[in-house]
Amino acid sequence: MDKSKRPFLKSKRSFRRRLPPIQSGDRISYRNMSLISRFISEQGKILSRRVNRLTLKQQRLITMAIKQARILSLLPFLNNEKQFERAELTDRTTGLRTRIKRVYS
Repeated sequence: MDKSKRPFLKSKRSFRRRLPPIQSGDRISYRNMSLISRFISEQGKILSRRVNRLTLKQQRLITMAIKQARILSLLPFLNNEKQFERAELTDRTTGLRTRIKRVYS
């Protein structure tokens, strides 16, 4: 049989199986900040299951733990450090523009 007559057979590529992000000994709890912080983006959002490579059950437990940690003030709800910096920069630039306009008026 020719290869051209077998269009639906997949090529046998070797792939490296990724290690699961949560080991069997890791306990998913709101107090385990080193574990929880791996599943939060820079903005403070919970990363999706595809990005985390977690099972559905693990993702649910991680989500509940993150929400508990937020309620108990162990984690911030939002990480707005960059937004504050941008707001300060825009205030400074708009302030300069208004001063320049006032001088010329």
